[in-house]
Amino acid sequence: MLRWSGSAGMLAVAAVVTDACAAPIPEGAADANGLVLPPGFSSRVIARSGEAVTGTGFTYRWFPDGAATFVDPAVAGGWYLVTNHEVPGDGGVTSIRFAPDGTVTGAQSICSGTSLNCAGGATPWGTWLTCEEFDAGRVWECDPTGGAPAVVRPAMGAFAHEAAAVAADGRVYLTEDRPDGGFYRFTPAVAGDLSAGLLEVATGPSPEGPMTWVPVPDPSAGSGPTRTQVPSMVRFEGGEGIDTLGADVWFTTKGDKRVWRYRTDTGQMSIRYQAGSGTLDAVDNLWVDDASANLFVAEDGGNMELVMLRPDDSTFAVVRVSGQDGSEVTGPCFSPDGQRLYFSSQRAPVGVFNAPVGTTYEVTGPFDELLGR
Repeated sequence: MLRWSGSAGMLAVAAVVTDACAAPIPEGAADANGLVLPPGFSSRVIARSGEAVTGTGFTYRWFPDGAATFVDPAVAGGWYLVTNHEVPGDGGVTSIRFAPDGTVTGAQSICSGTSLNCAGGATPWGTWLTCEEFDAGRVWECDPTGGAPAVVRPAMGAFAHEAAAVAADGRVYLTEDRPDGGFYRFTPAVAGDLSAGLLEVATGPSPEGPMTWVPVPDPSAGSGPTRTQVPSMVRFEGGEGIDTLGADVWFTTKGDKRVWRYRTDTGQMSIRYQAGSGTLDAVDNLWVDDASANLFVAEDGGNMELVMLRPDDSTFAVVRVSGQDGSEVTGPCFSPDGQRLYFSSQRAPVGVFNAPVGTTYEVTGPFDELLGR
């Protein structure tokens, strides 16, 4: 367990996170759930790993990671929150259903039998792409409602998948969580159908500048790791979260603590932001608020904050997780109406023994004002 749950010291961390729905707190003080929030904001615990999801009998799996929300097609104003679980050998995806007033009405597994489900991405057609983070890892396409079984997408390659994002050009852009990982794109043979298509990797003389896309000879990796098949591949230091808005594709690399910008219209790659000091001390999962173009960057360690990176590159810590330095912030996303923020502390302490297995939170408050929507 300790390989994926931080140091042994995490077994004896601070008090158990409570399930209270706390009132807004003074600036700088942690609320009853251990979160430091801006004035006017409050939090509640949605699920603790190893325990039943609030309001259901479904046991939440360990190590919650990448997440997204989806409109409930059967209930006007309702939605689903899907969350990956980065567990070796038995990861998978949980889907939690919400009523229009935010009440949790159900929870279920929508993907099982997979391993180290790290991040992923939502598709424009309403499915969730969950990514397995090991060298032979695959991408699985999931139905948030659980109405259809998860389907593996072999054409999207076998490598240490981290995250995926469908851009305006109809392609899926993918990151690889390895110190010498690649930046990939997948072009479906038929728009919106990920069962077949072309997997390419970005190449060029350096990570900054124009990218040239070269087909991956063997996406199945049967002849060798994907990242060794194209010698001219541009290598990124631990690809992490990815999202897209317009012609921009944003992704992070944890090794050098950078936020990157790729332009689908010009093929240009550039460094958007160099983290590592000040408010944004580390980078991991990433989510873009379409209405305001603000990026939400989750810290893997660092200050244990979820940081908003504004279009002018100024930063603001929206959430700080207190007393969980051995964990990481994962899965930032908003409810479809943009009023509820979800995220997890992947190795938050749970239960009487403070087992470092993870908790998923919800934050509410005046987000339109904070984001400048």
